[in-house]
Amino acid sequence: MGKQYPAISADTQAFIEQQHIFFVGTAAADGRVNISPKGQDTLRVLDANRVAWLNLTGSGNETAAHLLEANRITLMWCAFQGKPNILRIYGTATVYHPRDVEWAELLPLFPPLPGSRQIVVVEADLVQTSCGMAVPFFDYRAERHELNDYMEKRGPEQVAQYWHNRNARSIDGKPTGI
Repeated sequence: MGKQYPAISADTQAFIEQQHIFFVGTAAADGRVNISPKGQDTLRVLDANRVAWLNLTGSGNETAAHLLEANRITLMWCAFQGKPNILRIYGTATVYHPRDVEWAELLPLFPPLPGSRQIVVVEADLVQTSCGMAVPFFDYRAERHELNDYMEKRGPEQVAQYWHNRNARSIDGKPTGI
């Protein structure tokens, strides 16, 4: 059933690229554990041990706060169609902001999306699959456009103000580095 691997194989990369949603799990030493769903065309496999995702503006910024304190992370995908499968990538992560040199190097990997606030690069130390036999089938219909529309209407200055007001601290009061 479950198997563990030291790296992302070509088959694993193909599975990741077919999924429309993934989940990010982080936790600081204390406070709340966070699990965030991620969508849109925001994830890239960089090599056998690294993935990057473009983190879009949200109502919170828990992942960034947790990674500043304890940079451990888990990414998870579930097969909602086809053969059952759950895939997890465990590792550590680094957050890059528009002010960082790495941002300019990584940003061209992604489509231009309004409200892009961070790029998170995950260094995988374990890749694990499990059966996924209890995960239900779901049919993918389309991406939602509300977030992109919302950020596009506000423009960069209002988005930056939103980050200052709503994304600079986690719900536990921890700084996010934004």
